[in-house]
Amino acid sequence: MSGGIFDGVLAFMDKGGDVLWLIAILVFVMWTLIFERLWYFTFAWRKEARAIINTWEGRGERKSWNAKQIRARLLSQSREAINANLPVITTMVALCPLLGLLGTVTGMIEVFNVMAVTGGGDAKSMAGGVERSTIPTMAGMVAALSGLFANTYLNRVAAREQEFLQDNLTSDH
Repeated sequence: MSGGIFDGVLAFMDKGGDVLWLIAILVFVMWTLIFERLWYFTFAWRKEARAIINTWEGRGERKSWNAKQIRARLLSQSREAINANLPVITTMVALCPLLGLLGTVTGMIEVFNVMAVTGGGDAKSMAGGVERSTIPTMAGMVAALSGLFANTYLNRVAAREQEFLQDNLTSDH
């Protein structure tokens, strides 16, 4: 049974041409990075935030110029850790529909080649080219939408966590 599903997936991927494989690889890498960020915010970030806050709270004084520079360094390092891979994810989301468009163009070139060779008389071959153009377009748009929702969520979480840390690194004494 699973061989049948696998064969069906391969047949679908072949209908979309080489561009569909590029989209699939891009989506795999994009979602791997998304899941890494979700894991980071769920598990690793809490420990790091506690350590940063404890480092700051452990300081005897927090009002001098040096203390403000240390606070700025702690916030900068945490911002770097929080935002790791977010620009890459954003770029991958933007690439998905562009690769879908590339699939559209290559599929339509196939249609025009069939028209040039047969004079438009081979409808089945032309339909194959149209199929090769629409599947990558659809796949690129679906991939972009799924990545867009995840990317928006991750950016909101990142902004919230940066604000949380800024609020907790106070200069109260």
